[in-house]
Amino acid sequence: MDTTRLVGKNILITGGAQGMGAAVGKYCAAQGAKVCLGDVNEEGVAAVAKEINDAGGIATSVKLDVTKRKDAAAAVAHTVKEFGSINVLLNNAGINKPLFFLDITEENWQRIMDVNAWGTLVCMQEAAKQMKAQGKKDFPYKIVNVGSILSREAFIDVTVYTASKHAVLGLIKAGAKSLIEHNITVNGYGPGVVATELWAQLDKDLVEMGMFKKPGQSMDDIAENMILMKRYSYPEDIVGTAGFLVSSDSDYMTGQLLMIDGGMVIQ
Repeated sequence: MDTTRLVGKNILITGGAQGMGAAVGKYCAAQGAKVCLGDVNEEGVAAVAKEINDAGGIATSVKLDVTKRKDAAAAVAHTVKEFGSINVLLNNAGINKPLFFLDITEENWQRIMDVNAWGTLVCMQEAAKQMKAQGKKDFPYKIVNVGSILSREAFIDVTVYTASKHAVLGLIKAGAKSLIEHNITVNGYGPGVVATELWAQLDKDLVEMGMFKKPGQSMDDIAENMILMKRYSYPEDIVGTAGFLVSSDSDYMTGQLLMIDGGMVIQ
């Protein structure tokens, strides 16, 4: 691994206490980035930051509820205070709670859309305001949003999550057009089935709904029947694409969503 590839990148990662957010934070820090990890799980995100620092990287953490603008602004300010500036935002925070279409409630809709769509927008806005204030640089600032296969597809048991991830794709496109005048690019990546804490809970919910008979079956069945590579993924399968999008290698890209799903969605 090139330990200097991301030197000079000061990155705020939302949802950094576990799963893909934690894995991407560790990966970027190992390549020289300074990483601020934000999450509602304050103890969890502090533990990930400590792990990075103990390994020789540079990381800090902040309590962050992405649905609250004051938290998003404070997380950006904390990143700037610790590192001198912010030049990358990685919007990873997200939640899911499956329900069949006719069972969707206002509470279910509001909670998922608040975190996955509104939270993404708020963090984009607050980071972009700071990037604009820092002035144009020779290299672009970067906003990277985590989408999903459900940014481009739909399943019957996760309608609200699907809507929220379609919204993330819309924010990538609209953000790219709106922020390029400030030398800010907006891209994203779309994972498929990833073995994380979020999917473990989703798997339990799907069993309770009667979609699958036993724990773990959802991942195995999807891998066998829907993924061309015949296996589900792990956070380690995702970090390379995330690293590419925060690096200078992607400087001439904006408005794009790269799929990392083992071949579930063919574009």
